[in-house]
Amino acid sequence: MTKTGVAAVIGLGSMGRGAALSLLRAGIKTHAFDIRPDALADFAANGGVAHDSAAGAVKGAEVVFLFVVNADQVEDVVFGTGGAVAVAGPGTVFVISVTQGPASTIAQARRLADAGMLCLDAPVSGGSAKALAGEISVMASGPAAAFDRAAPHLAAIAGRVFPLSDAPGAASKMKLINQLLAGVHIAATAEAMVLAAASGLDLHQVLKVIGDCAGASWMFGNRGPHIADGDYTPHSAIDIFVKDLGIVSDAARDLGASVPMASGARDLFCEAASQGLGREDDAALAKILATRAGILLPGMIQG
Repeated sequence: MTKTGVAAVIGLGSMGRGAALSLLRAGIKTHAFDIRPDALADFAANGGVAHDSAAGAVKGAEVVFLFVVNADQVEDVVFGTGGAVAVAGPGTVFVISVTQGPASTIAQARRLADAGMLCLDAPVSGGSAKALAGEISVMASGPAAAFDRAAPHLAAIAGRVFPLSDAPGAASKMKLINQLLAGVHIAATAEAMVLAAASGLDLHQVLKVIGDCAGASWMFGNRGPHIADGDYTPHSAIDIFVKDLGIVSDAARDLGASVPMASGARDLFCEAASQGLGREDDAALAKILATRAGILLPGMIQG
């Protein structure tokens, strides 16, 4: 058993659940909160300590992971109705694993420091399977003391940690670059798979051939099978990339950078969300393109 401080995880979505179970597997006593009773029941069934409030989960924890959806939820959980910072002990490390604008992360880290806490800006990547295996990639920036205190916890959830800076904000910037590429690659995968289907190619054969060729990407290898199998169980939903590519677009605008491919991909994600696909897997972008082409992909129903 790992002898280290108690952890708390706020948010048991696909990434938060995987991180929480990885912490438990490493022998770290872990408390958690989620607004969904079924997520809490699952966590408790796996040996975790479930709470009906964020404050309940955070009280007594030495390291708190935030796997909520956006900056507004961080604000609410930590400084607002969630009451996390009010019950946290001095020196508690808040690990912000949320995709949000760097300015939000920097402001939150400053407020945490003013309250006597430590903060790591630590967004993650790798998908739900790697999260469950404790093999996600963590982009992290923050003071050395926060890295030191959270080191065993990060080792439990991550295959690799990339320390980027001693100041919060750098990791959030890096995550935006990742999300730009991820969103564009998902859109490109959907486009390629629909073109393949329209051409009469066997989609599983396309995956096998292209997966061994220069046109492959991590997203093609991961999301392509969802399209070929017609399985849009949400491991990462359309709505996530509506949000994330919106943050990318805002950052690019503020910096005077042009991101035409990211903008085109975001338009497609927004269209999919407007068609009621927001909670489906992000590979469901292919349904929008298939409808335009007048073809049916696996899992699609006529009419």
